[in-house]
Amino acid sequence: MRHLLSIADLDRDEIERIMELADSFAEVGRRDIKKVPTLRGRTVVSLFYESSTRTSSSFELAVKRLSADLVSVKAAGSSVDKGESLRDTIATLSAYEPEAIVIRSPHAGAAQLVAQWTDAAVVNAGDGKHEHPSQALLDVYTLRERLGALDGKQVWIVGDVLHSRVARSTAQAFTKMGAAVTLCGPPPLIPRAAAEALGCAVTYDLSGLGEADVVYALRMQRERMAESFVPSLREYVANYQINERRLGARQLLMHPGPVNRGVELSDDVIEHPNSLITQQVRNGLFVRMAILYELLAGGERPRGAREQGAAEAAVSQPIGEPA
Repeated sequence: MRHLLSIADLDRDEIERIMELADSFAEVGRRDIKKVPTLRGRTVVSLFYESSTRTSSSFELAVKRLSADLVSVKAAGSSVDKGESLRDTIATLSAYEPEAIVIRSPHAGAAQLVAQWTDAAVVNAGDGKHEHPSQALLDVYTLRERLGALDGKQVWIVGDVLHSRVARSTAQAFTKMGAAVTLCGPPPLIPRAAAEALGCAVTYDLSGLGEADVVYALRMQRERMAESFVPSLREYVANYQINERRLGARQLLMHPGPVNRGVELSDDVIEHPNSLITQQVRNGLFVRMAILYELLAGGERPRGAREQGAAEAAVSQPIGEPA
């Protein structure tokens, strides 16, 4: 794997490999000393042009847990505020000879452009309304942790699909892992062409929600809405909010965060025993460690060495010993 730009670039075996690596790093997370020397001496750049809490903090912590050096750049307060272009910013940061660049941008395709301008591995941490592949991988990991294999599971993704890069990546990932995905929301927020391309079913009401094994609620992204896509938030809440009345006793609940409390989710389901929202955040760290390992050190591991491979050796090695 040279870059992580899109879930479309991964096949099921590659996703399974990242899941296995994440398992190894989850085991590291249960130790008293949580750092490993795997990427010691390497530099990773975190470049965020949009606000972020979960993705930014988990990638930065993942870099530190792997013992790499981190250069963290936020657009606000950087030369971007002075008009510096993305290409010039990448050229500047490339002077530090990073081996990976993690980028979030409001513009679709930004990560793909960066991959053309640098020798570093590039991780797409969200580009406009396009994709968010690391979120999709942590969602798969979280569901597998609870359900095991996803083959035959029914997943409903509910809400603002139109503006959601998470929906595009997660729908692809769940489908690749054998789940059946249904997109649900107001008609203006469900791009039918995109749904067909993703191989998803489409519905515009929650009448069939009871058939879902997993309900994945999306945030209403009002900051991306230049026009009115629903008559009012009150009407959206009445028709599409996931609350305790609509969430079945056996159904699992997911949300990529941040949650608009009282809009897409009611308070009672956020704290519900079947809510996986906190687990998604926790697992984001382990999956992003796995992604960085696979990009920067995976080539050093013999392909096919699953259970006894170099990744296990790397994560089992005490931090004080040479890598």
